[in-house]
Amino acid sequence: MPRTLRASDTVISGNPSPACTEPVDGEQAEQPVLGGAPSSASLDTLIQHLVPTADYYPENAYIFTFLLSSRLFIEPRELLARVCQLCIEQQQLDEPGLDKVRVRKFGPKLLQLLAEWTETFPRDLQEESTIWLLKDVVGSLARCEEAYCLRLHQVLQALHQKLAALGPGPESLLGADRPISYRTQPQASIHRELLCICSDPYRLAQQLTHMELVWLRHIGPEEFVQAFVNKDPLASTKPCFDEKTKNLEAYMRWFNRLCFLVATEVCMLSKKKRRAQVIEFFIEVARECFNIGNFNSLMAIVSSMNMRPVSRLKKTWAKVKTAKLFILEHQMDPTGNFCNYRTALRGAAHRSLTAHSTEKIVIPFFSLLIKDIYFLHEGCANRLPNGHVNFEKFLELVKQVGEFITWKQVECPFEQDPSITHYLCTAPVFSEDGLYLASYESESPENHTEKQRWKSLRSSILGKT
Repeated sequence: MPRTLRASDTVISGNPSPACTEPVDGEQAEQPVLGGAPSSASLDTLIQHLVPTADYYPENAYIFTFLLSSRLFIEPRELLARVCQLCIEQQQLDEPGLDKVRVRKFGPKLLQLLAEWTETFPRDLQEESTIWLLKDVVGSLARCEEAYCLRLHQVLQALHQKLAALGPGPESLLGADRPISYRTQPQASIHRELLCICSDPYRLAQQLTHMELVWLRHIGPEEFVQAFVNKDPLASTKPCFDEKTKNLEAYMRWFNRLCFLVATEVCMLSKKKRRAQVIEFFIEVARECFNIGNFNSLMAIVSSMNMRPVSRLKKTWAKVKTAKLFILEHQMDPTGNFCNYRTALRGAAHRSLTAHSTEKIVIPFFSLLIKDIYFLHEGCANRLPNGHVNFEKFLELVKQVGEFITWKQVECPFEQDPSITHYLCTAPVFSEDGLYLASYESESPENHTEKQRWKSLRSSILGKT
């Protein structure tokens, strides 16, 4: 029988990173850590460092780090307004006489900044009011070079194409959130089994990987930070999901759905031989996910094997060859802050740097990635005692988010099979109570507690006493 694995077992050990170290006194010299950017500074200073001039352009790493982290302190639209205003003031764009030599050196740099912003954080600029800010400042530049308006038009076209490509998130593909209740003939409720559609473990692992990459592609890097933007200063610091983090939240719901779908595929079957076959099938699927580098689907399947309605089926497990499952559980063991998994993840990441096609795939165990970012956020102050923004903290954050961006951009080498992905998205799943009742109906309760719960579930779900 499988051992119990819990993502909540994650712990963060060791000493704080330099980003978490606060100065003793209230003042701290601004020490450059990235292309002249200070490790801590006032928000105004950091914004100033983002604004290009005729002779200066910020490093790409700084642009990404600041645009990612700044939303903890200022709304993206307000930040864009500040940047545009600084450009107008510094280049004297609102003056009657323009220094055309200086503007021609400055203009391309501003347009490059806008292009990078729209490419990496397109949702920051999707409102019409932000577009007018861009048109206003570039319109001032166009007084000495009309080509700037054409370049802005190209930037905005690319922005619209990016937003259109994101479109509605894949959560729209999922069936209703409400799980079905157990029935006396569960097969009649579900109509068919996944194995009737796909009996090849490698094929199913490919389709799961295809779906995972679709989900990942819709998650913007800003969502990792947006989850910690507290609207109320007294609010909890735990991740706060809203419209700006809907793709991140939807992806976590997909993980839960996959867990319950696998458990349903097992518990819905009345014959233990068939249940054992299905368990072994999913163990093979999980193994293929590991080989591909799809750790999120792997963990969902391993977690489903450890759900109590499945793990308690002793007569079923007696017919299962569990050696491969034990190996997979060892890889995903939470002991030592998931040290085995982290080693495997590093190996997959290293492989992806020089590999081709399928070997480039790295899909992390997403809940653990979120938890790592959460503990980094909790363990390090956003501001130091002198009020400066702790910019060094966000350099650490970018290391984690930056890897994720690289992984999510990998093109899936597997062709989609609509019949399989449709089933994965829409097949009804049992509720937790439904899983327990199906499990008890398959293999009778073994103790008083289980018997009482079985009796209660039969009464509430089936209307039987």
